[in-house]
Amino acid sequence: MADVTESSLPHAAVRDSAFLRACRREPVPHTPVWFMRQAGRSLPEYHKAREGIAMLESCTRPDLVTEITLQPVRRHRVDAAVFYSDIVVPLKAIGIDLDIKPGVGPVIADPIRSRADLAQLRDLTPEDVPYVTEAVGQLVRELGATPLIGFAGAPFTLASYLVEGGPSKNHEQTKALMYGDPQLWADLVDRLAGITSAFLRVQIEAGASAVQLFDSWAGTLSAADYRASVMPASAKVLKSVEHYGVPRIHFGVGTGELLTMFGEAGADVVGVDWRIPLDVAAKRVGPGKALQGNLDSAVVFAPWDVVRAKTDDVLAAGRAAEGHIFNLGHGVLPNTDPQVLTRLVEYVHEASAR
Repeated sequence: MADVTESSLPHAAVRDSAFLRACRREPVPHTPVWFMRQAGRSLPEYHKAREGIAMLESCTRPDLVTEITLQPVRRHRVDAAVFYSDIVVPLKAIGIDLDIKPGVGPVIADPIRSRADLAQLRDLTPEDVPYVTEAVGQLVRELGATPLIGFAGAPFTLASYLVEGGPSKNHEQTKALMYGDPQLWADLVDRLAGITSAFLRVQIEAGASAVQLFDSWAGTLSAADYRASVMPASAKVLKSVEHYGVPRIHFGVGTGELLTMFGEAGADVVGVDWRIPLDVAAKRVGPGKALQGNLDSAVVFAPWDVVRAKTDDVLAAGRAAEGHIFNLGHGVLPNTDPQVLTRLVEYVHEASAR
C-alpha cells in the first residue's frame, strides 16, 4: 500500500468540519450528527435505487454505492456520510463462498472450523476491491466539505460469521473454537485483522476522512475473554491505520463492560450503544477520547416530544465527554420514518448550538 500523501488527506474544509473537530475533541459550532445504517433500508429512494439488485452486487457498483451513500446526506443534512458497503465485502473479495440472504444475513458455504480451513483466508489487496477505490473517489468529489466515514467489520465479528456459518444468537461454535483451540483462534483473528486493515487502508487512501471498526457481536463476550482473545486483533487493526492521522471510531453492541478496552485498543472515538448513559461511558473510557452515540434506535418511533426529551438527555450526558458525536445507539431500524430523522438532525444542531 502507498504511504500517506498530501493528496490522500482530507482537504481543509473537511478537516474543519464539525464532525472531524468533534473526533479530535476540539470546540464545535454544534454537536455533529450521523446515523449508523443511514445509507439504506429506511429510505424509499434507497429501495428504488436497489430494486432487483442483490446486496453484495450493489456494493460492487461504484455509481450505485455513490448514490446510496449520498442519499441521507441530501435528505437529512447529516454531518458525515458513511460508505455504503457490508462487513463481509472483503471476505467475498478474497474468494470466500458467501451470500447475504434477505431476512437472515451473511451465510458462509464452508465454515472455518479447522487449521486447514484457514487456507480460505488470503491477504486482501487493492486489486481485489477496485470498486471501493472508485466509489470512495467519486464520493469525496461529490461530498465537498462533508467528511466520508469508511468502515469495516472487526475481526471477532467476522470470525463469528466464518465459524458459525452465519448469524448466531449464542455463538456456540465460535466460543468452542476460542476456548478449545486458542492458537487456531488467535491465528484466525490475526489473519482477519490483516484483511480488515487492508480494507480500511484502501478506503483511507482513496479519500475517507475517518473510519469505524464495527464489532457487532463483541458484546457476547466477557471482559476477560475480550481482553485475552479479541482485543489484540482489534488493536492491530486500529494501529495499522494510525499513521494516516484520520480518526478511528470503535463501536460494538452490548459492550458497556468493554468500553475501557475499546479505548485502550486504540480508538480515537468510542461508540456507545443505548444501554448506558454517555456520562457513565465517559468515566469508563477515560480521558483522551471522544464518544459517539447514543439515542435508542427505537425512541424515534415515539411521539416527537418524547424524542426531543430523550435527545436532550443524550446531549446533556454527552457534555461529560471531551468530544461528542450524536448518533443512535445502533443502526437505523428499517421501519424508521425518514422525516423524523431529518427533524432529529435539525433539532440536535439547534439545541447544541445554544
